[in-house]
Amino acid sequence: MMYNIYEGMDMKGTVLRLEKSSIFDGDGLRTVVFLKGCPLRCRWCSTPESFQKQIQTTLDGSITYGQVMTVEEVMVEVRKDIPFYFHSGGGVTLSGGEILAQPDFAYNIIRRSCWEGINTAIETSFYGDWLKIERILGCANTAFVDMKIMDPLKHKQYTGVENDIILDNIRRAGQGIKGLKLVIRRPLIPGVNDSKEELEALGAFLGELPGVDHLQLLPYHRLGTDTYRKLGIPYQLAELEVPDEEHMKWCAETTEKYVKTII
Repeated sequence: MMYNIYEGMDMKGTVLRLEKSSIFDGDGLRTVVFLKGCPLRCRWCSTPESFQKQIQTTLDGSITYGQVMTVEEVMVEVRKDIPFYFHSGGGVTLSGGEILAQPDFAYNIIRRSCWEGINTAIETSFYGDWLKIERILGCANTAFVDMKIMDPLKHKQYTGVENDIILDNIRRAGQGIKGLKLVIRRPLIPGVNDSKEELEALGAFLGELPGVDHLQLLPYHRLGTDTYRKLGIPYQLAELEVPDEEHMKWCAETTEKYVKTII
């Protein structure tokens, strides 16, 4: 099927990879477009190959991470799965890295997908300029936003950036945007952001935002440690244990006093 020329179709960006038929990144079966580049350096990040916007190779040269693509080249891949979206209620999800590291590229993919009637979702930290975020949200059906740590000093220590911009952007989006489902995610890192004080601060913050649909609590995992080794990057949280089911339940009960929580 041929598509007419449209604004932004030849814009280039760096794509880490595309994953087909995902069930973890929004409703239904989804094509997930992972973009390269992220200003955060979360110590628990499972995709160190997404840190740099540039194309990278492993130390031994056996694996290459990333490729330069145009918006239309991405859309060609997205359209291949339209029958699966139709039958499952799925669509396309933009993820990272951090999509706000390539905001114009991300916007043009989301805008075109929306124009073609494809359900759209984004996964982001909200660390970016609100005006860039706002226009992306105007074309998104769902936004999954990570809230790493409420304590500003800890946030800086464990992610490398301050959280005032993130909190301000969540406040703005959390007032409610027509047609947008806003989901907040908290990766639970043992001893870092899973204390009673942290969880209650998170719940109280979200409880004041009528536009938040729910909070998802995600258990810490060690996925990605082998990629750190292949890239020659030290992994700093190797000593941490994965939280058990009982602890996850306690975390949910703590936040449910303030906001709807889903594990």
